[in-house]
Amino acid sequence: MKKMDYQNVRGTQDYLPEQEVARRAIRRTLEDTFMAYGCKPIETPILNYTKLMASKYAGGAEIVQEMYTLTDRGERDLALRYDLTIPFAKVVATNPSITMPFKRYEIGKVFRDGPIKAGRFREFTQCDVDIVGVTSQAAEAELMMMAIDAFDKLNLQINIQYNNRKILVGLLQLFEVEQQQMNQVILILDKIEKIDQKTVLSELRELGISENSMTKIKQFLEGQPQINMAYFNEFANQNIILQQGIQELVELTAYLNALGLNEKCTFNPFLARGLEIYTGTIYEIFLADGTIRSSIGSGGRYDQAIGGLLGSEEQSYATVGISFGLDVIYTALEVIGRIEKNFPIVDIYIIPLGTEKSALKLAAALRQHEYKVEVELSGKKVKKAMEKANRENTPKVIVLGEDEVTQNMYKIKNMQSGKEEVIAFKF
Repeated sequence: MKKMDYQNVRGTQDYLPEQEVARRAIRRTLEDTFMAYGCKPIETPILNYTKLMASKYAGGAEIVQEMYTLTDRGERDLALRYDLTIPFAKVVATNPSITMPFKRYEIGKVFRDGPIKAGRFREFTQCDVDIVGVTSQAAEAELMMMAIDAFDKLNLQINIQYNNRKILVGLLQLFEVEQQQMNQVILILDKIEKIDQKTVLSELRELGISENSMTKIKQFLEGQPQINMAYFNEFANQNIILQQGIQELVELTAYLNALGLNEKCTFNPFLARGLEIYTGTIYEIFLADGTIRSSIGSGGRYDQAIGGLLGSEEQSYATVGISFGLDVIYTALEVIGRIEKNFPIVDIYIIPLGTEKSALKLAAALRQHEYKVEVELSGKKVKKAMEKANRENTPKVIVLGEDEVTQNMYKIKNMQSGKEEVIAFKF
């Protein structure tokens, strides 16, 4: 019989215990940070109706192309979630009893049939926080502060780049870019950090942008090193959307300065973020040392999504969120050698010598005292079992024979020091 060649689906992977222990430690650190900021946990379905995930208030055309779709036995059109944002927006839209402001966090698997690179897979885990019901830029500032706190606890130094979609939209309106081309132009401008200016301009020409608009965009791109917030003030009186964007940026910057976050948070006028969902502030998180070039977290304000899902263009829910990629954080820690290898899974390893029932009883008692305990149940000889304990860096070992059971005692050995302690226990 031919052996089956079992392979993971491209873009997915298994995490063996050593990796998964580290991943769960990252997850706990993030979760503890989220809770410290008063965020409440929710969980949403992985499986959703395609109509929801492909809504115009969802991720936009580019991300919808990466969506995994399927049908069930009832021939309903379904999709795997590609992020946690739209399922969350659905929760708020369908639960009017939720008290505002509402701060939620969720950690879960999402799926995208997109490019694969370091720390980027097709099945991956997102860790999201969203705040609904706060119009002030204080919400953005708090999420950025939370991100810095979380990465400090993970011993990763980060920089947060931020911008405002209203500034981009207002400026492009002044450059006479047509409304139906706006999102595509922003998507292309979002690539300026990854591809050269010539390629960006070439892609814009392929869209059919007018020569007048092209000239103005080119001048804007050529001024990249000198462009700051003062640059946009020159145009502020010419466009109301641009004016709103500048006001929001000034408010956000004041919060960041007051919180002492201005050194780690940088204004980037060319940050665009590809998703059409965003309506205001946007930000991306990068490793300060550039070990991984792609962002390890991102987010922004999306005030129209919840109202849009309710079918009300006028009804706005002030909403801002941030998302961390668990997989890319793990990859970053692994690359810089911060993943602890051979971390002990259990505290105590019991090796029974024909005393399995007593060993299980002792293990149950030790677990009542919050110890993590494993009992050797495969009949390994003491030498082999000790080799396993050393290999897995287990701190303490109990060899339990008939004499120990008869005498109602056991010896617990510290594997690092070699010292043994005799403890009374009624078997």
